[in-house]
Amino acid sequence: MKRFLILAALLLSVIPVRAQEGYVPSAANLAAREQFAADRFGIFIHWGLYAQPGRGEWVMQTQNIDYREYARLAGSFYPSKFDARAWVKAIKAGGARYITITSRHHDGFSLFRSAASSYNAADGTPFGRDILAELAEACREEGIRLHFYYSHVDWGRTDYWPRGRTGLGTGRPDGQAGDWQHYQAFMLAQLTELLTQYGPVGAIWFDGVWDHDAQPREAQPGIWGLYDQYALIHRLQPGCLIGNNHHLNPFPGEDIQIFERDVPGENTAGYSGESGISRLPLETCQTMNRSWGYNITDRDYKSADELIRYLARTAAKGANLLLNIGPRPDGTLPDEALERLAEMGKWLEINGESIYGTQAGDIAEQPWGVSTRKGNVLYLHLLDPSVLPASGRLTVELPAGARSPKLREAVLLDGGSPVPFRQEKGTVTLTIPPFSGADRVVALRFR
Repeated sequence: MKRFLILAALLLSVIPVRAQEGYVPSAANLAAREQFAADRFGIFIHWGLYAQPGRGEWVMQTQNIDYREYARLAGSFYPSKFDARAWVKAIKAGGARYITITSRHHDGFSLFRSAASSYNAADGTPFGRDILAELAEACREEGIRLHFYYSHVDWGRTDYWPRGRTGLGTGRPDGQAGDWQHYQAFMLAQLTELLTQYGPVGAIWFDGVWDHDAQPREAQPGIWGLYDQYALIHRLQPGCLIGNNHHLNPFPGEDIQIFERDVPGENTAGYSGESGISRLPLETCQTMNRSWGYNITDRDYKSADELIRYLARTAAKGANLLLNIGPRPDGTLPDEALERLAEMGKWLEINGESIYGTQAGDIAEQPWGVSTRKGNVLYLHLLDPSVLPASGRLTVELPAGARSPKLREAVLLDGGSPVPFRQEKGTVTLTIPPFSGADRVVALRFR
């Protein structure tokens, strides 16, 4: 504790308040943004003590579990089958380019060794291992980038005060003046550990600002100390990107914009009503089933075809897909998730050039599907064969910039077969052979 207090005091003394309001990204940061946008597909891992009850990552909140009783779950945390290399190999084979893992969720339990709190996997459980250290090593071996989710909310710490709108039934005693500063110092100390103990970190993925959403948007950075945190991150690792799942337009100092359960421009889940689409790299996070953390009763998994189509729709908006998996209490990834990941990997082996390194397509979403672009190649993602006429003829209106160049060829990515076409007056008519499956991709290669 003494070491933590000294470190916290140093951090608060050297980081200029509100330093990120005039944020200018470094060359390393700009390069990291380009790499991030090119990756297009990542896997989200929600894992912690909440896996043991098997009722989702919000079980402490939804069941109003007393914070002292909840903490007893650490005494039985022993994921005997956890194998970081097996995780990373399966994720890489699924075509994902990066992993974002919950280093600390709203229940306050950390998956890494921390001098700021012994409430962590390495120091406070019989498992006694630093999960993030093992995952970081496995990611380095496989060339997968590693990102850390970090919660601003804590339903168990008494210095998280004043309380927000969640975690009100966990039995925490009321805090007092000065606690909030202590809590912010704690977060700075843990962020320093994350950025100095595990090698290069691709991004810090914040979550929880919405817990105090009764406060005006303009007040949020000051309430949470965001600019102090952002300055610390950019100082320790200039190439580390910052995203914040606050459901608002980006604040200065943020490097990516996050959309929860929706592709950019949509708001079916109700989390994007106050946010437009910025010029930052974009990311959509989505679940494979209905839950983020492991839920033993949730077998409502989206099919592999549905997930492939969602990946294509996300890329067509110029965004990444961060697809979630909730590991079991024993440390294994659910079979249903592994099966879908394997199918996505097979599809990406053939069609990956239409996803990785692409930009949003020139053709807006149509009943037949979406489009992506890379250089002089426009990719048509045919997501619904039922809307095509029996003749298979599909006429698309070319974007203004592609009307002058002649179309050199049209080919199916799966198999490389040529697709007959006729180009005239700003349109191209393609004769599509019958197909089935998630997404048939036609590459239009212009001169």
